Amino acid sequence: MKKILHITCSPRGTASESERLSRRIVDRLLQSERLAMVVRRHLGDGSLAHVDRDYATSQSSSHDVSRDGSMAQSETLIRELEEADYVVIGTPMHNLAVPSVLKAWIDHIVRARRTFEISAAGKIGLLHDRPVFIAVASGGWFAGERARQPDFLTPYLRAILATIGLHDVTFFAVQGTSAAPERVAETRESTERELQAHFAGVDVTGLIA
Repeated sequence: MKKILHITCSPRGTASESERLSRRIVDRLLQSERLAMVVRRHLGDGSLAHVDRDYATSQSSSHDVSRDGSMAQSETLIRELEEADYVVIGTPMHNLAVPSVLKAWIDHIVRARRTFEISAAGKIGLLHDRPVFIAVASGGWFAGERARQPDFLTPYLRAILATIGLHDVTFFAVQGTSAAPERVAETRESTERELQAHFAGVDVTGLIA
């Protein structure tokens, strides 16, 4: 049975644009993988603790620390990721970058000698590649002709996921969510067309590069 790991990051929960968009992506995947199991992990409530001292110490040493605390949490999150055939992440853009709750998850899963190795040539990812879909919601515009702010979110996520071996990453976005309702409706419709085109196997230029 295929598995879809669905991660959501907004403190607004089901009322958030990023969660709505990520659920639309999950729905699209389920149309072709009808028997797939969806594993949901909501980070937006802040329940995921940051890494602790033992975890941090282990990253600069080959010494295997206790599996208690955040090391145990890290192992749980990594196994969820390893077992997933598809990964869907719904995230808002906070202050031009990823929200802190998503960064906490990343700190757990990007782990030396577990999801990447350090070599003379640099870091080598240890996970098998699989499709990763990232649904982004932003109050302003960070991509396309209307872009008026920098984007540190999409290049960072591409780079950090590639570090552990995940290169097949596709972004979709609902931008300008702080605009007038009619403008938000327009961007929702545009993003929905991009979803339809992507999952129909059509290449469209509206996708975020």
